[in-house]
Parts: sequence; structure tokens; C-alpha cells
Amino acid sequence: MTSIWRTGRELPAARAEGTSATAAPVDDRRFDVAVIGAGITGLATALMLARAGRDVAIIEAREVAALATGANTGKASVLQGDRLRRIRRSHSARVTRAYVEANLDGQRWIADTARALGVPFALEPAYSYAQSPEGLDAVDGEYEAAREAGLPVERVGRMPVGFPFEGAVALADQLALDPVRLADALAEEFTSIGGTLLTGARVTGVDASEPAEVITTQGTVLADAVVVATAAPILGRGLYFAKTRHSRSYLSAFRVTELPAPGLYLSVDSPTRSIRTTPDPSAAETEAAPKLLIVGGGAHAVGRVASPAAGVREYEDWTREHFPGAERVASWSAQDYTSANLVPFVGRMPRGRGRVWVATGYAKWGLTNGVAAAIRISSEILGQPWREQRPWIRVLGTRVTRPSDLGRGIAENATVGRRLATGWAAVQLHPAPARKPAEGEGVVVSRGGVPYGISTVDGRTCAVRAVCTHLGGVLRWNDAEASWDCPLHGSRFEASGRRIEGPAVHDLPTAERSPRRE
Repeated sequence: MTSIWRTGRELPAARAEGTSATAAPVDDRRFDVAVIGAGITGLATALMLARAGRDVAIIEAREVAALATGANTGKASVLQGDRLRRIRRSHSARVTRAYVEANLDGQRWIADTARALGVPFALEPAYSYAQSPEGLDAVDGEYEAAREAGLPVERVGRMPVGFPFEGAVALADQLALDPVRLADALAEEFTSIGGTLLTGARVTGVDASEPAEVITTQGTVLADAVVVATAAPILGRGLYFAKTRHSRSYLSAFRVTELPAPGLYLSVDSPTRSIRTTPDPSAAETEAAPKLLIVGGGAHAVGRVASPAAGVREYEDWTREHFPGAERVASWSAQDYTSANLVPFVGRMPRGRGRVWVATGYAKWGLTNGVAAAIRISSEILGQPWREQRPWIRVLGTRVTRPSDLGRGIAENATVGRRLATGWAAVQLHPAPARKPAEGEGVVVSRGGVPYGISTVDGRTCAVRAVCTHLGGVLRWNDAEASWDCPLHGSRFEASGRRIEGPAVHDLPTAERSPRRE
């Protein structure tokens, strides 16, 4: 599944997998800062630090914007569905306002940087809308929370948009852009001012010694400070995998005969619908360039639904119902994590000796939250005194954990425990051997009590040990993306066993002999 932002486009040098901005060896080379991950958080942090004169290396397992950054909707909005309502229900007005101010800072940085680097973007109204009368209470709650936090939102009624729309809260002048184009520009700017970009190097561990040692599949990198800018922190310090909840969703781009009014639409009721239009990235950049409709849906906890493909079919059928003749031109997916207290975790990582920073828990709003995290982390690494930090940094850095935060964390970890136990019990009911799966299918069987996953993709049948290399969850087959997904903490693996994302850092072992029968 390839996002519309990448379809039909060549990779610039800064995104080509396996390349580096320097010909010098990186093994045991020392940097001021090593940033793990080349998504929006890593790129923005590295660029801010490099502009301040620091010697910075970005270490990326795949390529620039390989995962969430390169697969999101391209909405850099401060109005985020009913997010402010949810935060306000768990936190004080002061914390909610600080969250808004952080996102506004992130949004301003994106706009200023995009202008400077020649990345086009549009200013469009964002709508948090209700699909049915039952959703209007959430709209009203978001309106009140946004107003209290200082946003100039408006309450609007029904709109002639071609899909169910009972009313909304609206915020003008929100950013809509191509996230891959933004990431490419950040990477090019970073390397042009002397930053080192190492792709194709997977980080497997960090020793917070003096200097810190970043252990990768291509050698060890030394640094005075380390920033873990992966969506799910790959280090166990701080137990962030147990403090966040994972979610995966799908998006498709369509050619349609009639587009809705310009806007960044996100429903506050279920099933979630995310809608926007965008110029066709593969077309020439002119005012008359054709536009595409992007629709998102199918959100689910990773590895916890029987058929992700069914969720894709559901929202695509919905699109064709409300936009007759819609022709799909691309379909892709994205994954992110929500913190138990609903506000991103950003700052120094526990047991990192003050040398390791982390950012996670953006709840699918990584463009603005990711840059806000970069602002905070870079200011701390550069030694800005606490009293001189932006007010929102001080507020979010000292917020108090509430009982509701603990409740969400306890509930999620109880679910994880059940999934771990039931996954191992269920697989024992399906002993090997198994029939060869049909194309695009995967099954899990028990061989000597050990789960093995067998799949057939592109005519090739593979057998892997279907146990997550993070904490031992039994994997499930994702029929939408031909991957093995972990229901515990969201790690994902290719059919061949190669790790894709999540807190796991190691690939799945392959079976010595396929536990199947023809």
C-alpha cells in the first residue's frame, strides 16, 4: 500500500534508502546529538539543532518519512476532532490551553519553514463535525473546550457537502500540505547545512554512557545526547509501550466528479471519517491541476480485529455511496499511539542519565505535535534555562497525573494481558501441519507448542515464528497489508519476518522447515 504522496514520484537523494550525507565512516564516529528516526519529530529536532551549530546525525531504519509522517493526511491543524474536549475532561483548563499553544507553535514553525523551503501549502478551515444528531453533543463540547483554550472557533450548522453533516465546530486557516514533500525539504535542508543522514541502519539499543552509544545494524554511533523520535519508543526505559494505546487506520485517494467545499473534515462520532481534498501530487503544479479526494477510516487497535480489509471496504463503500463514480487511485495506512493521559510524552527518558530524550503519544496529530516536541527537546539540549522556556513547555512538563489517566493505562494493560494469554491458548487449537494459504492469506499454527505463521504473498509461501520479538505476543495476520501484527503493543512485521514498526527491534525468526502441507 503506497500513499498518494509517494505514488509515481522518484525518491530524492535525501530519502534514498541506504544512503548517507557523508562519505566518512559512521561506526564509532562521535556527534553532539544522535536522532533516531527520520519522521517529522526527528527531522525538525535535527534541523533546529543543526541550525544552532550542533553536529547532528539522524539514524533511520528505512528512509525519510517511511511510516506515520509519510502516510498521514497532511493536516497540520490545531482543531483535531474532539481531542480538546477529551483533554479538558481529564485535565485543567491550563493544561488544555498549553496543549493548544504547543500545537500553534508547531503549526507556525511548519508554515514558516515551508515558505522558506518552497513547500506549497493551503490554508483551509478545519471542521470537527457530527455525522448524526447524536454527535452534536461532542461538537458542542469541542467548541466550548476550544473557546476556553483561546481558539477563535465558530459553530456551524448543516453544510451541503454531499456526506452526512449535521453540524460542526470550525477553525479557519489551518494548514493542508503534502507531508512527504515537507519531510523531503527538511531532510535536504538538514544535509545541506552539514547534518548527517544515515538511512538503512536500524537502531537496536542505546547505552546511556558518556558518550552515549547508539547501537545499529551498521555499527555504533557515539553522541553526547540521543533523541528517540520513533512513533513507539524502541527503548524499554520508561515503559512507554505500557503507557500508550496503538491505533491503525487507512486512507484512500479518489478521483471524483464533484468535490466537497474546501476544508479539513474529521467526524467526532463513529465510524470515524477523515476527509480533505488535495492537488494530485503526480500532476503539474498549476491552478487548474486536478484535485483528489482523500478519505480515511477503518481505525482499529493493531492486531485486534479479524479483518482489517473489511474496515477498508467499509469506508470505501461509504465513499462511493456519497461520491458516485469515485475512482480509487491509491490506498495506504498509518499508525500512531495515544498516551494514557491524552497529552504527548516529551522530555528526558527515565534511566537515560539525562542524555536520552523521547517523544511519543501524538494520537494521530504528529505534524503539529511532532514539531512542538522538537521545539521542547531542542531547547533543552541547547541548555535553555527552565524559567526562559515557553510557558506551554513549563506547564506540560509539570502536569499532574490524574486518576482518569491511571484508569486508561490500567484498562489498556489489562487488555494486553488478556490478549497475551488468549493468543497462546488459541493457537494450541490449531496444530501443524496446515494447508498452504491462498494468495494474500496467513494462518497461525502450533508446532510443539510454539506459534508459527504461514503466509503466501506474491506467490511466495513463508513460515516465521509468530511470536512478537518485543514481549512475546502471538501475532495475527493483517489481510489488508499482508503483515503480521502484534495485538499487545502494535509491532508489525512483513510476511518474510522483517520488522516494520513498533517497539520491537528484531525480525521474526524463520522456520527451519515450513510447518505446512500442500
